[in-house]
Amino acid sequence: MKQGKNSWKFTNGVYIAGNATVTGPKEAQGPLADTFDYSFDDLYCNEKTWEKAEQALLKKSIELTLSKTNTRQDAVDLLISGDLLNQNISSSYVARDLDAPFFGVFGACSTSMETVAISSSLVDAGHCSKVIASTSSHYSTAERQFRYPTEYGIQKPNTAHCTVTGAGSVLVQKEKSPIQVEGATIGKVIDYGVTNPLDMGSAMAPAAANTIVQHFKDFGRQPEDYDVILTGDLASIGTPIVKKLTEQSGYDIEEVHQDCGLMIYHDSQKVNAGGSGCASSAVVTYGYIMQQMMENKLDKVLIVATGALLSPTIVQQKESIPCIAHGVVIKRVKD
Repeated sequence: MKQGKNSWKFTNGVYIAGNATVTGPKEAQGPLADTFDYSFDDLYCNEKTWEKAEQALLKKSIELTLSKTNTRQDAVDLLISGDLLNQNISSSYVARDLDAPFFGVFGACSTSMETVAISSSLVDAGHCSKVIASTSSHYSTAERQFRYPTEYGIQKPNTAHCTVTGAGSVLVQKEKSPIQVEGATIGKVIDYGVTNPLDMGSAMAPAAANTIVQHFKDFGRQPEDYDVILTGDLASIGTPIVKKLTEQSGYDIEEVHQDCGLMIYHDSQKVNAGGSGCASSAVVTYGYIMQQMMENKLDKVLIVATGALLSPTIVQQKESIPCIAHGVVIKRVKD
């Protein structure tokens, strides 16, 4: 059912039955390594190209999700997935090998929560019983498409992000399980005039703030109603901006805010501003956050995944970068 202006409240019971995270070698050297299900030891993921490597990440995360939940492929009503590459090729090429209908969606780095929000809506409405929500990104595929091939060796400014190599999947279903999807807030496209594609934190922070503030208004809540308010990949540049913007709107999130882009790597890993990419919020949420919930260390979390809706062509035309952020609330089902 609709909640407030831009939110949905799932009233018929929507649950996350299982989750899986797969990463590359750099992420496996970070502070959250123990929370990932599987990590490849090289960026090629045993494949011949970067694009096939990203498909291997996504396929592995889906397979692990099905395996961990003892779910057959033919029991899945729908796969909803998206990525950063043109025409969502990572998701589409993986979907051809899965015996399930497919929706390909694009929300840039906000895709993790976009897919969960859509999946939960379909399950809540009774259109589906089991839906897999997935996303992926890869450092070298993103660099080649949006910036410069890694072989070029360009020096990056401190505002630049490091695209997370990884994939995450969850099985959203109507059957009760320990983690419930309570609601979602659907973001608006926000453009604050940032034109630098190597400063995604500044570009995405206003969209994150807009969605967080709208969520509080729609649900009549305050920051202290959550154990954690998690943003996707604002990293070191965007994190102070989102805190300042939400504070200006009357909500101080300082005590409960964390950012996936700052959590996934050690400072010593030379990632400039921090992590980004579709997999940033996916592997942190489906790995670390859900592990904390299963261990009864967290009860309720608001995840706000952020995305920059740019293309190389439009950036070369000196257009500013529109951004979006989608929020999803998950909570632990208490005995």
